[in-house]
Amino acid sequence: MTPFSAPVYNAAIASLIASADLNELGPGKPDQSRRAALAALSPEQILAPHAVRDESMAEGCLAGLWLLYDFLDESHTISQSLDTLEGSYWHGIMHRREPDYENAKYWFRRVPAHAIHGELMAGARELAVAADLDHAAQFLSTGENWDAFRFVDLCRAAAAGRSSSASLCRQVQRLEWQLLFAYCWRQAGGASA
Repeated sequence: MTPFSAPVYNAAIASLIASADLNELGPGKPDQSRRAALAALSPEQILAPHAVRDESMAEGCLAGLWLLYDFLDESHTISQSLDTLEGSYWHGIMHRREPDYENAKYWFRRVPAHAIHGELMAGARELAVAADLDHAAQFLSTGENWDAFRFVDLCRAAAAGRSSSASLCRQVQRLEWQLLFAYCWRQAGGASA
């Protein structure tokens, strides 16, 4: 797979992202050792040395960082306050992991198309081609357009043991996180990679 090309984040953000474990499909367990560092973050610190141009996008980055370390409630509070596509997207991811699959689909309906979907589908396809797919995951290897609803259903099946694709789902979920975080960061005011 073509490696994800992350923007050049500042040292604090790069360290937080690099040290995060691959999230579970479910809620996971909040990493309490990161709580203080996450709580101390401001939009300005996430974007430093760049100026914040779009506060809601910077808040989206905060929602994503809380989610990365399994603090679903904190992420939810932020994403729910954002009346943007990205706020709805983070909100949908959080509910998918909660798991509240129907609520996740509600929020994904508010994001019928997003700038990251093309790259996400291409990356998911590359990951899927290298995996031993069961029937439920076949769409990831053949799809042309990202289907958030089918991915919710696949995560649900994998979490319930009805699909053997849990590892693949976790990898796709991380790619989705990376792409959405990078998008929010760039739109908030971060420089291009």
